[in-house]
Amino acid sequence: MSTAKVVAAFRERFPDRVSTAAAVREHHCQTVTWLPRQPPEAVVTAEDTGEVSWIVARCAEHGVPVIPFGAGSSLEGQLNAPRGGICLDLSKMDKVLRVSADDLTATVQPGVTREELNRRLRDSGLFFPVDPGANASLGGMASTRASGTNAVRYGTMRENVRELEVVLPDGRITRAGSLARKSSAGYDLAHLFVGAEGTLGVITELTVRLYQVPERIGSGVCSFPSVHAACRAVTDALAAGLGLARIELLDEASVRACNEYSGLGLDEKVHLFFELHATDAVLPSEARLLGEILAEHGGGRFEWSTDQAARTKLWRARHDAWWAIHARYPGRKGIPTDVCVPISRLAECVELTQQDILATGADAPIIGHVGDGNFHLLVMIDESDAAVVTRARELVHRLTERAIAMGGTCTGEHGVGQGKAGAMVLEHGAAVDVMREIKRALDPRDIMNPGKILPV
Repeated sequence: MSTAKVVAAFRERFPDRVSTAAAVREHHCQTVTWLPRQPPEAVVTAEDTGEVSWIVARCAEHGVPVIPFGAGSSLEGQLNAPRGGICLDLSKMDKVLRVSADDLTATVQPGVTREELNRRLRDSGLFFPVDPGANASLGGMASTRASGTNAVRYGTMRENVRELEVVLPDGRITRAGSLARKSSAGYDLAHLFVGAEGTLGVITELTVRLYQVPERIGSGVCSFPSVHAACRAVTDALAAGLGLARIELLDEASVRACNEYSGLGLDEKVHLFFELHATDAVLPSEARLLGEILAEHGGGRFEWSTDQAARTKLWRARHDAWWAIHARYPGRKGIPTDVCVPISRLAECVELTQQDILATGADAPIIGHVGDGNFHLLVMIDESDAAVVTRARELVHRLTERAIAMGGTCTGEHGVGQGKAGAMVLEHGAAVDVMREIKRALDPRDIMNPGKILPV
């Protein structure tokens, strides 16, 4: 491997877009996780697909690892460079290339963020719904198969990517998927790359589904005596066929943190946050039925509104929960993790996890996209206390084992990266060998984001 040779070639072609400065390299490795940072040896910024192809081809010639970078918001070590190599910064590839109102699609470069796309769509009556909270790049969201609060109604990136342009590990450019609404022609290559975390190639263009902005949106909150009661209410609410777009769970610790940080003023009890998308005629009756379902499970008063300012405050507080929890535990580091289980096992899994937290003595608020069985812990630790760190990691490991044993997955939306690679055999068994074969077939020199997804 000769990183120096490829860096010299990059400097010759992109003199102003290559850096080996320590601060730049540190910025481009993992920034929001408990995993140790492993910076690349250099960072190069590409501005179009042709440049990406040329950069990857040079790295392939010399066996130099390539780590794609979008907005830097990943949580499981996806941006670390355990074997050194080149960080390929795609943030300048930030153009919205086409919007087709008739097809309900938008074609974008990978550096476009979800907020920027929705700003561009503001006057069209359309929007892109996948909302992981962070203002992530769409290329990164596709690479990690991201989802978020709106997945209940609109699905994840898996359901919302129609077509991809990808640079393969040898520098070739290929397209996968179709602009058509459906296809039965050949292997579904597009969804091979969605969720591959850059280990099979670099996404340089993607076409995503758009949706009509709902005629009316209502949001509301309801308190519950326990996480079990709240989760059972979610199961029945989903079965009722309501126009639910978001269902978020906050346990007592999360509510306390959000009250202090965002001024919500909620009782310090378990809460569900809801959002309904419907027509003017239908929304009041759906909200009334939802309130009745919640009451059957011990829910308090269901407070809902169609006021946009109130809705914005509520969901801003939910998206700021990460910062709210850190503010409540100053000086501590957060270990974020997530799992996803079948809805039928959700109440049991969340309740057992809460009991485990209490038994461990950890400070680990629970927040969940419970409408699709996905929930998160943010375990707040004092990194200087080795025993606390060990107990926190054991707590995360038990949660992962519990979710998989219930027919779930080790991660619903954070991705695998380095942090969850150790759980892949437990979850997939012999299928991990099939994944390795695919990786070897496309990337025989293992230069594309090595050390991620597949256990070493």
